[in-house]
Amino acid sequence: MSVTPLAAAHPSARPAPAFRGRIGRDARSGHYAVPRRYRLHLAAADPDCLRIAVTHSLLGLDEACPVTFLPAEPDCPDGGHSALRPLYDASAHRYTGPALAPVLSDDWSGRIVSSHGPDIARDLARRFGAGRPTLYPCGAESQIEAVERMCAQGIEAAAQRAGTADAHETEHTAALDTLLTTLGVLEQGLGSHRYLISDQITAADVELWVTLVQLDTVHRNHLDAAAVQRIAGHPALWAYARGLAAHPAFGAHLDLDAITRRHHARCQGLEAAGAAVQILDWETHAANGAESRPQVNRP
Repeated sequence: MSVTPLAAAHPSARPAPAFRGRIGRDARSGHYAVPRRYRLHLAAADPDCLRIAVTHSLLGLDEACPVTFLPAEPDCPDGGHSALRPLYDASAHRYTGPALAPVLSDDWSGRIVSSHGPDIARDLARRFGAGRPTLYPCGAESQIEAVERMCAQGIEAAAQRAGTADAHETEHTAALDTLLTTLGVLEQGLGSHRYLISDQITAADVELWVTLVQLDTVHRNHLDAAAVQRIAGHPALWAYARGLAAHPAFGAHLDLDAITRRHHARCQGLEAAGAAVQILDWETHAANGAESRPQVNRP
């Protein structure tokens, strides 16, 4: 599938990361790839963390880069995780912000390398991916970035605006049109392809799948029933999401209860009629991976 990014006036809603170090090719890079040097700290109910968890599982990095899974709901008033506070304090003098996941830490120094989800996923694939599935195929970077923009702007941001209770009718209509147009582009491409940009799973599929999970389990709760019915009217797209949910690397990390708890803890919007119109039965499709779902480990 050839992906062309949609024009959008709204930037990605992802917050600016507190740390943005990278894993380089060799020792001259500072942070370089050594098995078991690094550790991931993830709360799988968070979409950035879910993307990394799926990427980590697809690459089979349990031994090379261990994971500590955090509770779904942050336990600090500022929305951070108390378990991550020592890492943040060790990594930045007098750090006053929230201790957020995801985090890639360096066990050698006891400090944070990165808290930027997309960078972490790329570095896992590029620096630890030798002999493993190719999630970032050569020459496909621009297409993967286009999918990321479509998901952030055309789906996530548009769905959030469309579900804002006090939005002007014109803004609501425009946001819903953007959302449906984006879904239509993806539907058309997936009609004759199993995956987005290749004949195998890539980072683009991880990005889109997590976005569709959020659309159905979070954003749908603030849309009217008619809008949800129109969103559901993309059979190839939702069949694609259903198929990936049955894949162990995806379904094993899909904790619907945790997503619901996180949403209720953070959301201040009003529930709408669309909350009663579930698009996919995620519980059933993700059940295949339930037995291998990681347990919460406190660092």
